[in-house]
Amino acid sequence: MQANETQVLMNTSLGPIKLKLYNETPQHRDNFIKLVKNGQYNGLLFHRVIKDFMIQGGDVTSKNAPMNKSLGAGDLGYTVPAEFVYPKYFHKKGALSAARTGDEVNPERASSASQFYIVTGKVYSDAELNQMEKQKENRLKQAIFNRLQNENKAQIMALYRNGEKEELAVLRDTLIGKTELEFEKHKDECKFTPEQREAYKTVGGTPFLDNEYTVYGEVIDGMEVVDAIQNVKTNGQDRPLENVVIESIECI
Repeated sequence: MQANETQVLMNTSLGPIKLKLYNETPQHRDNFIKLVKNGQYNGLLFHRVIKDFMIQGGDVTSKNAPMNKSLGAGDLGYTVPAEFVYPKYFHKKGALSAARTGDEVNPERASSASQFYIVTGKVYSDAELNQMEKQKENRLKQAIFNRLQNENKAQIMALYRNGEKEELAVLRDTLIGKTELEFEKHKDECKFTPEQREAYKTVGGTPFLDNEYTVYGEVIDGMEVVDAIQNVKTNGQDRPLENVVIESIECI
């Protein structure tokens, strides 16, 4: 493993952004470096900009794209396996993360080869973070119960076909009990760490994206440029009305 973290300088039409790439996400790091060295990003746009959320670039079809062209689907024909290093790396403001297709077609949460986003997000209160933790707990419980239900599908269907209502109720109670036991073992995963809380309450971010998308780097200089980009005027597809261009990216 590399001792030093790779740094890259992203020169945009609104100014330079310096980023570091994490060694703990080696596949994303190495893929990004390969694309940088190939000049893959030169001339591409920040094609999706949403204030208080993120700025996104890397659509390979965005270079010199006319304003009426629909952007966001351009990629390189392969994916990078998910590398979640959570909770160490999370969606604080300035996080560099990989875009991806949705869970319904991509349950492994593999990343886009070229598309990335830089988090801008917003600042959250303790009450809002507490509410998010409760929502995460509910989602985890539901996911556990759904999995157990699926594992017992044949038995459930047989009881249902035979009209065995009492046995169905007993089985359901058993699965609920197993869900609670399994949830107790994993409920701490739904809690924000002190570091996360501090970041989300001060610099801000997008905590609802944690453990959903791979975070593989962060801005170390030029956050004012990121803010300038997030504040540009956009159209109905969240594309800037005046192109924000990635002129070049280089390893430094």
